[in-house]
Amino acid sequence: MLIRALIVLLVVLNLGAAAWWLTRPVTPPASPADLPSGVARLQLVDEPVSPAVAPVASATTAPAAEASIAACFSLGPYTSEAAATQAQAATAGRLLRARLREIPGTSASGYQVVIPPAATLEEAQATEARIGAAGFDDFLVVRQGDQANGIALGRYRSREAAERRLAQLEAAGFGAELQPVGRAGPGLWWLDAGVAEGVDAVALARAASSGAPQPLECTALR
Repeated sequence: MLIRALIVLLVVLNLGAAAWWLTRPVTPPASPADLPSGVARLQLVDEPVSPAVAPVASATTAPAAEASIAACFSLGPYTSEAAATQAQAATAGRLLRARLREIPGTSASGYQVVIPPAATLEEAQATEARIGAAGFDDFLVVRQGDQANGIALGRYRSREAAERRLAQLEAAGFGAELQPVGRAGPGLWWLDAGVAEGVDAVALARAASSGAPQPLECTALR
C-alpha cells in the first residue's frame, strides 16, 4: 500500500509541474540597451542586417567631365567657321570639351596706294619722273622707314576711291599696290579645347591643321 501511494504522489507531482510549465506567463525578451550615438551594435556573422542599420549609399557622385580636364588651349586661327568645324571633327574623341570662338575682323581707317620700294634711291627717282610725265600728281618718294625708296601715290578714306586711283596707275603701266592704313583683316575662328592628362597638344594641333596651341584658362570652357 505504501508503494502504491508513492507512485500516485509522483504522478500527481509530475502532472502539476507539467501544468505549471504550460500555463506559466511568457517573459518578453529584454530590450537591447541604448548605445551612445555613433557606436555600432555588434552583430553575429550569420545575423541578418537590420534595415535600420543597413549601410547607406554615399550621396556623392562621380566627378563631372570637367574635373578630369588637365589642360586647355586654343587651336587655330581659322579664316572661316567651316575650317574651324572641320578641325573640331578631326580631333573628335580626343577632346573632353570644345567650343568654336570667333574674333571679329577690324576695319581699316583708310587706304593708301604705293609703289613698292626700289633697290636704290636713284631707281625710285627715275620711276617718280615717269609718273609725273604720265600726268599724275600727288606722289612722292619715301626716304625713310620700311618703305624707303618706295613711292606714295595718295591716301584715301574709302576703299573705292583708292581702287580707282590704283586702276588708273595700272592702266598707265605702273605696278602699284593698295594697302590698308591701320589694323584691318577678316574675322578669325579658334577651336578652344580641354583635354585629359597626357594628351599631346602639339599632335592635336597637327591633326587640326593649326598653328602652335595657345594657352587657355580652363574656366573659360565651363
